[in-house]
Parts: sequence; C-alpha cells; structure tokens
Amino acid sequence: MRNKLIAAFACATALVSAGAASAADLGARPYTKAPAYIEPLFNWTGFYVGGHIGGAWTNEQFINNGVGAPFGDLTSGQGYRQRGTGLMGGAQIGYNWQANNYVFGMEGTISGLDNKGTVVNTAFAPGGNVFDWRANVLATVVGRAGFAVQNNLFYIKGGYAGVNNRLNVTDTVGAATGSGGQTHWANGWTVGAGWEYGVTRNWIVGLEYNYAAFGSQTYQLGGTSGNYTFDAKPRDIQWAVVRASYKFDAPVIARY
Repeated sequence: MRNKLIAAFACATALVSAGAASAADLGARPYTKAPAYIEPLFNWTGFYVGGHIGGAWTNEQFINNGVGAPFGDLTSGQGYRQRGTGLMGGAQIGYNWQANNYVFGMEGTISGLDNKGTVVNTAFAPGGNVFDWRANVLATVVGRAGFAVQNNLFYIKGGYAGVNNRLNVTDTVGAATGSGGQTHWANGWTVGAGWEYGVTRNWIVGLEYNYAAFGSQTYQLGGTSGNYTFDAKPRDIQWAVVRASYKFDAPVIARY
C-alpha cells in the first residue's frame, strides 16, 4: 500500500511539472494600449464672412497740372500734400483652402473711412483759397497665403485696392476765382499681413495691417474763366483693424 501511494504522488508531481513547462512555453499575453485621443485640428478650409473696424491714415496729394489759368492761386506744378486720419470699418468675405499646415485663399473687403483734410492757401489773402479733400470708400480683392499652427493662422496678402476720392476748391481771391469739386475712383495695389485665431469651430478673430498705393486722377474744377484741372491722388493709405468672421463648416481633420 505504501508503495502505491509513493507511485501516485510521483505521477502527480510529473504531471504538474509538465503543465508548468507548457505554460512557460506559451509566453505572456501581449498588452495593447488603447490609442491616445488627440484633439481634432482646427480646419481653416471653407467660406467665411465677417466685419472689421480700426483706423486709417491717408497721405493726399493734389497738384495744379497747368491746364487753364492759375486757380486756387497755384501755378502749374504747385500743390499740396496733407495727411488725414480717421476711423474705418466694413465687411469681408472669402474662402480658405488648407493643405497640411499651409492655408491659401481669396478675400474681398469693402470699407467706409473718414479720412479728410483742409488746406487754406494764405499766400494772397487770409482764408481766401480753400482746398478740401476726402477719401471715404475703400475696396480690396486680394489673395492670401498663410501657415497654420493649430487654431492660429499667420498670413500675408496682396492684390487690388481702389478708393473713392473727392477734391473741392474754393477760390475767392484774384482774377481766377470760382469753386468746384469732383469725385474719382482711384485704382491701386495693396499688401498686408495678419494673424487670426479660431475661437470655436466657426468663429474667428484676428488683427491685420495693410498698405495701399494709388494712381493719379485728373480733377476738373470750375472757375469764372472756365475749368481748371488738378492731378490728385491718395498717395498711400495705411490701416490697422481688428476682425471677426464666421466660418461655415468644413470636414473635421482628425489626427491620431
């Protein structure tokens, strides 16, 4: 009986040892970690509309071009330059397309501004000859290129600019007297740079600075001896604005 118990114990020990060896041969089950969730990237692609407000600076120039008698007591080649500042505000509409971190787009803006000035020519009589000018509407159509870092977009822009410009002259001194005014649309170009931030998926705020230069126009101004002409233009306009835009939904870009 004793011999049988010893034999049974030896057999059981052998079976346990064999099972442990087999389990060791299988190895440990690999552990797979769940992928970490990363917040979706802000997607700049899509149409947007919005508004802007800020300040503008205009450098105005007008020169008697020598056609007709002296008017405003300025002879041929004489004139003035003056700087005027004021508030501006308006609307923008555009479209952005994003490829990786690069963003390209087109944008159009229309703005009202209150840049104006008055020059009094006192060479012949105090307050006798008054020149008034005003730039009151500005429009641009530009291309944009930028680099996006999550919700931040840093961009440059450039393209067409146009401005509505008016010149008035009142001359009450001397033989060539009279008054008149005329408005012209001046064409030019613009460049600028800015930063935008996506507050939410749809709302965007930003800051922007722009510079524009324009060509000259001929203004016909009336006098008692007929019409007199001045070449006038806003030599340049600079403006800085804060912007807010609503971007219409585009597909979300997810990254893991």
